[in-house]
Amino acid sequence: MHFYSLLSSLILFVLLLCISDSESLKTLKNLAVKRGGSLTIPCFYDEKYKSNRKYWCRGYYWSLCKIVAYTNISGKTSVTDHPSQNMFTVELKSLQDSDSGYYWCAVEIGGKETPDDKDYLYLTVSSDPAVSVTNSSVSGQEGGSVSAQCLYNAEYQNKQKNWCRFKDGSCFTAERTNTSQNSAVLVTDYGKGSVSVEMSGLKKSDAGWYWFSAGDVELPVHLTVTERPSNSTAVTENKETTAAELNGNTGLIWVLLTVGLGLLLTLATIITWMLRKKCYGNQTETRARVSSTAVHTTITTESPVIYSAVISENKKLSQAIRDDGVIYSSVVSE
Repeated sequence: MHFYSLLSSLILFVLLLCISDSESLKTLKNLAVKRGGSLTIPCFYDEKYKSNRKYWCRGYYWSLCKIVAYTNISGKTSVTDHPSQNMFTVELKSLQDSDSGYYWCAVEIGGKETPDDKDYLYLTVSSDPAVSVTNSSVSGQEGGSVSAQCLYNAEYQNKQKNWCRFKDGSCFTAERTNTSQNSAVLVTDYGKGSVSVEMSGLKKSDAGWYWFSAGDVELPVHLTVTERPSNSTAVTENKETTAAELNGNTGLIWVLLTVGLGLLLTLATIITWMLRKKCYGNQTETRARVSSTAVHTTITTESPVIYSAVISENKKLSQAIRDDGVIYSSVVSE
């Protein structure tokens, strides 16, 4: 009797140990995605598995599942390990209806007597998934806020909607009105196939994986929180921006000055040419007039005779006497 009691206790201990091991790896249970879309699934493991190889397996039964991809092998399905976060992600691309089925997140333990650690999920691929999100990855600045838009179809109109966090399993239930105005997380169900998630006063510790659920259907969302720039950084950026603007303005000013100077020189050249042309024309006209008619008159008074010296071109004077280029003519006054 004592033997059977010990045996029963041993079996119960082994079962509890197996259950404990199987629960050390966690993921979501029921996922939905639109046909042709992509999906990134987080799988969390115990810290003792940091150095173990991880893989993605497909099949209803664990013992018969087919390994699809190991860690750091890229393709339509890729598995990426993040040891610092005690998790690995499985990225599925270009999903089709035929990709629907049971899958397993698994950690290779090694050894026949120690089975690999694993956790399963079911994936549904369709043209009208039960739930979806506008962005599966959102980001915000430390101290700021971020929002996520989650959608569900009419079948889940009256189902409970939750926004949950992987790190601690905490959840916020969607409400039709914002009754928790002071909450850092507001989840509002508008009742028309849309749920809005608003997170304010972000901290670095808020970063990580979350999931949205409507009924029993879930979808993961990753949040990134970036550091707020320090005042010195902001001042430096402003100085650099101002310096860049000044450099740009200086270049523009030099261009304008060069163009303006060129225009002034061109205008001065044109004005000078016009003035010279005008002056030359006046001189030519004056010379023409003087050459056509040149009269020099010298009058001397010697009573009763007046001597007049006249030089005339193209005219002949009668009763004139030429003496050394001077023509004398007698004029008798009456």
